[in-house]
Amino acid sequence: MKVKVIPVLEDNYMYLVIEERTREAVAVDVAVPKRLLEIVGREGVSLTTVLTTHHHWDHARGNAELVRLLPGLVVLGADERICALTRRLAHGEELRFGAIHVRCLLTPGHTLGHMSYFLWEEECPDPPAVFSEGVLWSRAHTGQPRVCTESGALQRPREGQAVMGQGVAAPPLSGKQRDEDDVPTVPATLGEELLYNPFLRVAEEPVREFTGKVAPADVLDVLCRERASFERAAEPLQPQARALLALQWGLLSTPRQK
Repeated sequence: MKVKVIPVLEDNYMYLVIEERTREAVAVDVAVPKRLLEIVGREGVSLTTVLTTHHHWDHARGNAELVRLLPGLVVLGADERICALTRRLAHGEELRFGAIHVRCLLTPGHTLGHMSYFLWEEECPDPPAVFSEGVLWSRAHTGQPRVCTESGALQRPREGQAVMGQGVAAPPLSGKQRDEDDVPTVPATLGEELLYNPFLRVAEEPVREFTGKVAPADVLDVLCRERASFERAAEPLQPQARALLALQWGLLSTPRQK
C-alpha cells in the first residue's frame, strides 16, 4: 500500500492510496481534482473510488468535477451532504480494494457525519493508515465536545493503533523533496499525537487539573476554548505548534501506561 500525501489550498491535504499489485487507487478528501488527476497520471494508476471524511467544502468540493471527468467513479461517505455522494457508509462497515482493507469508523464531532477510515494490508510490512482529518486535534470538537466524547469519536481513530500496534510514520523530508513527492514535512503517528495532543488525553489528571473539570466533555470544552484563544494569535497549528501549546499549558508528559 502506497500513500501519496498531496498538499492543497493553504493547509489541507488530499490523499491517494495505491494498491501496488492491481494499481487500483482510492482518493481521500478531494478538494482540487485536477491536482489529484496529475498525481494519478504520474503514478499510472486507475482511480476507482473517493472516500470523503466529511461534507465541508475544503474536503469534498472536488467530488462533482472529478465524477464528471471520470464517469463511473464511486464517492463514499457517511453524510448525505457530501457532494456527489454515491453511497452512504455505516459505522463498522468494511471495504476491500485489492489487498487493502478499509474499516469505516463513524467519528462525529467536527461534523455529525464525520467518518474516519482505517486502512491496512494483511501480512504486509507497510504500516497501516488512519485518515481522521478533523476528528484529531481541536478542529474535531468545535461546538460539539459532548457529541465528540459521548460518541467515542476520539477513541475510534485509536482503534487502528490498538489492532495493528502502530500508526502512519515517515522520516522528515526536505522542502524540495516534499514538493517533488507530494509528501508533507510533518507527518505524525498516533503515538506522537498522544505525546503532545491534550485533546486525546481528556481523562488524564494533568489535563483535568488544567481545565478544572472532570467529565471528558467538560474538559474538551475548556480545551476547545483555550485553543481558540491561542489560535487567534498564532499560525495554523502544525505538530510543532501543537507541542508548544501543550507545553504552555503544562500538559507535556508521558502518557500513563494502561
